[in-house]
Amino acid sequence: MATIDQYLETHAQRFEQELFDLLRIPSISADTTRKADLRRAAEALAGHFRRIGLAVEIIEGDGPALVYAQSPRQEGLPTVLVYGHYDVQPVEPLDKWTTPPFEPTVRDGKVFARGAADDKGQLLTHVKSAEAWMAVEGRLPVNLKFILEGEEEVGSSYLAKFIGENREKLACDCIVISDGNQFAPGQPAITCGLRGIACFELILKGPNRDLHSGSFGGTVTNPANALARILAALIDADGVIQLPGFHDDVLPLSPAEREQLAGLPFDEDHYMRDLGLTALAGERGFTTLERRWARPTFDVCGLTSGYQGEGAKTIIPAVASAKLSFRLVPRQDPHKIGPALREKLAEVCPPGIAMELVDMHGTAAVHLSQDNPFMQAAAKALEHAFGAPPVFTREGGSIPIVSKFAQGLGVDALLLGWGQDDDNAHSPNEKFSLSDFHRAIRASVRLWEEFGRLAGA
Repeated sequence: MATIDQYLETHAQRFEQELFDLLRIPSISADTTRKADLRRAAEALAGHFRRIGLAVEIIEGDGPALVYAQSPRQEGLPTVLVYGHYDVQPVEPLDKWTTPPFEPTVRDGKVFARGAADDKGQLLTHVKSAEAWMAVEGRLPVNLKFILEGEEEVGSSYLAKFIGENREKLACDCIVISDGNQFAPGQPAITCGLRGIACFELILKGPNRDLHSGSFGGTVTNPANALARILAALIDADGVIQLPGFHDDVLPLSPAEREQLAGLPFDEDHYMRDLGLTALAGERGFTTLERRWARPTFDVCGLTSGYQGEGAKTIIPAVASAKLSFRLVPRQDPHKIGPALREKLAEVCPPGIAMELVDMHGTAAVHLSQDNPFMQAAAKALEHAFGAPPVFTREGGSIPIVSKFAQGLGVDALLLGWGQDDDNAHSPNEKFSLSDFHRAIRASVRLWEEFGRLAGA
């Protein structure tokens, strides 16, 4: 391993430059004008695999291309599938960026750019670790496959279909995904659970045009006023979601899980200061970490109605809309949320309003066993690279493709996040620590070695 460590040190600066080159590509999957940029990112990653001696395919389909790569097959060794995504979130609001989002800029040892942490920087750590093994040893200690997609940020619809139709191609003993966070700086984590999600858009229509609020006010239902009342009815003052039957399938936290979460070195005051808050909120009777990782939530993600320009314009808007998300926990079925939401909306929608609910996408929660031998091997690899044993955590966010892999391949995912909570994923000034980038490459190098040892266990 000393020789591989020397290789990583010798090529560290080149690895950073290759990351910066990838970050310069504005591969925004939500923007239909960026198809050429998405293809450029796919080609760039395929080039990495070709140069290190892996067989590569760029797979076309109903959406941005998939990049599939595979190391030479070795009998008797575990097969590991690495997943990542090369698409990124939109960059708005652009005026909140200190430096342009697709001009990687290093400040205080961190690279600032859209996609730095989510997920180009994280996925590239596994590509570079494979390079190091192939360059120094001429082989990997495992059979390694990669599947990289370009539409994670918009739902992974093509990959979900591809998994179901290509089970043999993607067959593996373990899936590795790095698209999340450490618990804290210098404190690696292995994520044992993800919340699910159900997303909707609610559209309310009132009069057939915007109306003068003086001439018509008090005689028609204002869609914006109606929207405010409806949204308030979906959750009570104690943070309990008011959809019929919503909590029936919620898997409660066990006493052991609550004790484990309580034992994590979480500083609630620091958490508030980092967010610029003076108080926290959420479902009564649960701690911040429990609410954040293991309880269901309802949030309004966007509101649109009426006049948005400078100054006043006294109107009753014709239309009001909101983007909604429900985060779900184990046993909750995302397909049940839409009917329950429609039932509640029908109950609280005032007369004079035509209502439309658009079901956008959803996925179930994931809960992973800590007894998995790959998870225990990963714990050794992380402790070697970071100098501290990992803690086992949950994650409040969702990676929809994880449940699709479990359903399609019958294999659990190993979730190893290299980012930090304050990396501003999905926000302006997204960043990724370059020290963590290099530590993660070392962890990935050791990961393949530890997995290889399982062959003789």
